[in-house]
Amino acid sequence: MSALSVAEAETPLERARSGDHDAFAELVARHEGMVFSIALHFFDDRTRAEEIAQDVFLQLYRSLGEIESDAHLLFWLRQVTSRRCIDGVRRARMRLVSFEDVGEVAAKTHAADPLLDRKLQTLIAGLPEHQRMIVTLRYQEDLDPSEICRVVGMPVNTVKSHLHRALVALRKKLGDH
Repeated sequence: MSALSVAEAETPLERARSGDHDAFAELVARHEGMVFSIALHFFDDRTRAEEIAQDVFLQLYRSLGEIESDAHLLFWLRQVTSRRCIDGVRRARMRLVSFEDVGEVAAKTHAADPLLDRKLQTLIAGLPEHQRMIVTLRYQEDLDPSEICRVVGMPVNTVKSHLHRALVALRKKLGDH
């Protein structure tokens, strides 16, 4: 086998681990939408989602040697993104922001029912961070509880319990309006 065909046989992950920056860029391009989307749905803030995605991919670059396969990479990205989002909420509670530092509100895409969509986003944003992340992973990433439990590092029954409580709370609040 020629050197060219051996290089073509390697996955982008393997090439990135060996220092190929183009292969790393390919990994980022392949997964940036998913990472950004999780953070955007968690925070409902494009700037924070971009910061989280940048941090996640910087951490990936530093951790390439630990990633075993493409499936492990996908799991790792979801897990690190989830943890970064939750850590971001905790850090935000620790500092106050002046009114002048608050940026413009990001434009939203139009949903079938924009009032309901806005109300749901507000209600989801009011959930405790673990419930919010579990709802995001379940309905935005379409993961089942057995997959979510591995991402967030909780037992599957705890994930189901958080999801159930979140849905009950959302239904109750929607029923109140």
